[in-house]
Amino acid sequence: MLKKQSNSSAYAVIGLISVITISFLVWLIYFKTPHTVTSDWVTQLPATNALLNSISFIFLCCGYYFIKKGQRSLHIKCMISATVSSFLFVVSYITYHHFHGDTKFLATGPIKYIYFTILITHIFLSIPLVPLVLSTLWNAYKENYVTHKKLARITFPIWVYISVTGVLIYLILNNFNV
Repeated sequence: MLKKQSNSSAYAVIGLISVITISFLVWLIYFKTPHTVTSDWVTQLPATNALLNSISFIFLCCGYYFIKKGQRSLHIKCMISATVSSFLFVVSYITYHHFHGDTKFLATGPIKYIYFTILITHIFLSIPLVPLVLSTLWNAYKENYVTHKKLARITFPIWVYISVTGVLIYLILNNFNV
């Protein structure tokens, strides 16, 4: 009973953190007026974000490989590293949007439809990613490996997709949004 209550409390906290995080990001990107002073370093943050997404992707894939090979300690190190790189991405992303606001996509033609398809799926799948990652990590921490494995089967492909499409969004914006 105590373990069930502990999990319920943890899931409540994870839900609260997720709602606050997602609500804050929506406000930041779509409703907050961008900061009036922009420094040159702010223009480098989208590249930093793409790099952090790439690093996260690499650690996710390595973590998957190591758990399939039974190398649990390497799996744990990779998943912690993927989590840290994703957290650093969120910090960098928030910083960029604080100063820059929303990025408008101005290109036309087929790339516009490709971009918005990628962007919309990226946004919609990133919403459940926050509670999924936190719940998956919580269950690993609590050594509840049955639930951890069930959640990881859902979390992993979404996290990989978000990491890859984050890089694609940067590349499309950087090369076509002229």
